[in-house]
Amino acid sequence: MSYRLGVDVGGTFTDLLIIHDETGETYQAKVPTTPHDPAIAVIEGAKKLCTAHGLKATDIDLFLHGTTIATNTILEGKGCRVGLIVTEGFRQVLQVARAFVPGGLAGWIIWPKPEPLAPLECTVEAPERMGADGKVVRPLDEEALRKNLQALKNEGVEALTVCLMNSYINPAHEKQVAKICAEEFPDLPVSISFEILPEMQEYERTLTTVANSAVRPRVSSYVRNLSKELKDWGMRGKLNLLRSDGGLMSTEKAEQAPVNLLMSGPAGGVAGAVWVAKHAGFNNILTLDMGGTSTDVALIENGQPRLKRETTVSDLTVRVSSLDIRTVGAGGGSIAHVPELTKALRVGPESAGADPGPVAYKQGGTSPTVTDANVVLGNLPEGLLGGKMKLDRTGAQKAVQTIADALGIEVMEAAAGIIDIVNENMFGALRLVSIQQGYDPRDFALMGFGGAGPLHANAIGRLMQSWPVIIPPSPGVLCAYGDATTRMRVETARSFNKQFKDTSDAELADIMDKMGKEVATELAGEGVPKSDQEITFELDIRYQGQAFEVPLAADLSLFKAGKGIKEIARAFNAEHKRLFTFNLDTSLEFVNLRAVALGKPANVSSPEIKKGDGNAARAKIRDHLVYMDGQEREAVIYDRRNLLAGDTIKGPAIITEMDSTTLVLLGHVAKIDSFGNILITPEE
Repeated sequence: MSYRLGVDVGGTFTDLLIIHDETGETYQAKVPTTPHDPAIAVIEGAKKLCTAHGLKATDIDLFLHGTTIATNTILEGKGCRVGLIVTEGFRQVLQVARAFVPGGLAGWIIWPKPEPLAPLECTVEAPERMGADGKVVRPLDEEALRKNLQALKNEGVEALTVCLMNSYINPAHEKQVAKICAEEFPDLPVSISFEILPEMQEYERTLTTVANSAVRPRVSSYVRNLSKELKDWGMRGKLNLLRSDGGLMSTEKAEQAPVNLLMSGPAGGVAGAVWVAKHAGFNNILTLDMGGTSTDVALIENGQPRLKRETTVSDLTVRVSSLDIRTVGAGGGSIAHVPELTKALRVGPESAGADPGPVAYKQGGTSPTVTDANVVLGNLPEGLLGGKMKLDRTGAQKAVQTIADALGIEVMEAAAGIIDIVNENMFGALRLVSIQQGYDPRDFALMGFGGAGPLHANAIGRLMQSWPVIIPPSPGVLCAYGDATTRMRVETARSFNKQFKDTSDAELADIMDKMGKEVATELAGEGVPKSDQEITFELDIRYQGQAFEVPLAADLSLFKAGKGIKEIARAFNAEHKRLFTFNLDTSLEFVNLRAVALGKPANVSSPEIKKGDGNAARAKIRDHLVYMDGQEREAVIYDRRNLLAGDTIKGPAIITEMDSTTLVLLGHVAKIDSFGNILITPEE
């Protein structure tokens, strides 16, 4: 029998999901995250889940893992000390940076510019110069470089980065410098820009490669330790990690280019949502992945999540492909507070996390959180994790009472206010991926998942007017489902800065064909035969002189047929008008070309559930009271395990399961589809 294990590490819980490849049968578990060493929860959770269902480590053929180790390294400022080697005369490339300041017009007055990941004292120059045409202008002075490198030996650097001018055209000098660095610093990892980002724009290329170096030692250590622990456990299956763009990469590639993991964790939820939406028959989806610490939102159009060419974590923005995911500090553990200065209720971004967690968890937490507010309102009447974790409603009421006292209102009003504010925070994030990208949210369904997402999804759907609201089976572990059902991905890029009139379909077809063969060979080296591969292409296009590009999918066959340039021009003008509402009568130019090799999609079936008669009474647990729309109302609690296809539930109602709780609001109705999804819509 063939099994795959998906694991997603969140800020509060680590989710695990085992899938039988042939039947689609699943087993899931949720264990508290161990922030000091995430691998502990991963290994212990995997052992616990397998033992509970009579499986052995040798039964796991694929171990697919979404990790936040690279993300947290940047967020916590725990990146290693990086040494940087640049072309002579460009030592301040990271200090000069780009003339962009976040915030309003006066943002530059108060914005504290972040310190570069490679400080100036750890930056040395290589006497060399490569021309923009790829020809050597000044040969590398190896003796002078070795002398300059001595300055790094007293700086305590833990990783090295090599980024030379125009190396994306001709990497010969970078290879020479990397060889010398390996001789002078044999124990340090060396990241080379032409391998990480072979594109023009030296600042972005330098920053991205330095970021790769900054997280490389910590990621490598985590991956090696995890691999060893899995091997000691007895697992002989292949370990792959989820990339920021929703694909998978091998452990070897993850150790070399960990910058591709910066959005690994959130990407799992989007990948899982794509899989669920495909089987449920929905092409356009807004995703709402609400965990204990934060909420991630994304947009899926025609069954494909939107990709972007940059990945942002805190103040760091690097040129790496990732799913277009926006994150807001709104989770079940987000702490509510009333600042003394403004006397206005605030929720988040600070979180109680997994330790100590919300007050209701009885783990020592004292600050009122979103979870505590839901407990007070009656939205969370049962214990978490299938009743194994009992909730302390009295403690939650005392915590929320501090907010009520600060505002001079009743405790129920305070709890409702906390929920309203966290919902508005998530609503704002969803606007960024929909309305501000030119999409009408009314054309999309909303999928709520994560441990806390189903509690808030109905309310967010009402704000967005996105129907139906979809709650997939096992929503609390959907990120792990995404990790387990995605496929291998390899990408390469090349700068190609030419106007449309100065190139031809034949020239582009030749270059794209070579790039396609390159990624196909690399993916084959990771164990995916070419017969199981899909090769796709993407081009970055802009109006001549523009400062930004628009990425567009490209069809190689059209270029081979002599129709590619004409079609890509049409597609660019249509996308530019959708994004910015206008077009220009200006020449178009290519900027970058990319080729992507994708492995075979997971052949995991989605089991259908038994059909019922529409009456959900068999799943009723008991009657209940909730505070909703300003007053206490009668509701019913249902057990999701006993719901059948076609069952209908009118709100107010609460649907409980092992890993999450779904809230159906007054004036709304939930219906169970044939795959077990809960579809919530307004009553007629």
